[in-house]
Amino acid sequence: MARYDFTTRRLFVEGPLAAAARIDLPPSQAHYLRNVLRLSDGAELLVFNGRDGEWRAALEASGRKQTGLIVHTQTRAQERPGDLHYLFAPLKHARLDYMVQKAVEMGASRLQPVLTRHTQAERLNAGRMQSNVIEAAEQCGILAVPEVAAPLKLEAALAAWPAERLLIFCDEEAPVRDPLLALTAAAQTHAPLAVLVGPEGGFDAGERAALLALPQVMQISLGPRILRADTAAVAVLALVQAALGDWRG
Repeated sequence: MARYDFTTRRLFVEGPLAAAARIDLPPSQAHYLRNVLRLSDGAELLVFNGRDGEWRAALEASGRKQTGLIVHTQTRAQERPGDLHYLFAPLKHARLDYMVQKAVEMGASRLQPVLTRHTQAERLNAGRMQSNVIEAAEQCGILAVPEVAAPLKLEAALAAWPAERLLIFCDEEAPVRDPLLALTAAAQTHAPLAVLVGPEGGFDAGERAALLALPQVMQISLGPRILRADTAAVAVLALVQAALGDWRG
């Protein structure tokens, strides 16, 4: 049997999930299912809430203006969430949407926007970010929905940094060496992980010094080319998952 069912539509819901539970859907989800997907009563969905695993449910009308779901059987138990924090300097609109979606797909458990000296887009739409997180989780079979944290100045994030968490940050000023080899060498630390991708203007000297002063930190290069921040996000998260994360099984 396949590990995931990618043929049935998945839907994130807020309410608790259990056999025979009934979930009343908000108008936005009801509109999407009824008017966009044109699903009728009895249509099957997979539902999850980030806490109770994944369940099979059926669409049902519960009144003239209310659409709900009747939960039937569990298809997957809730998995223990990963512990990979992703810190990033905000980007503008479509590129931020892409970066958030890819960070979720790559296994980030917490998304932390940080404001740096060279950050180009300081205003964030938290609702839009949350929508992108949920959409990525729905589409990719993810059960644990990552936390979206409120923006922090980089200085404040570093001042409160937990000493036990290893911070891996991408820096164009780092010596160009094999990043996978460097990360693999850190596998023996067994520390919880965080990844930081800065702004496209790079870190300034003070920020770099503050980063390098952390008790557990690794400064890595992503090769001889300068990458856009959204590209760098995918590249570094792939490297970290391959060397230190859950890609190792």
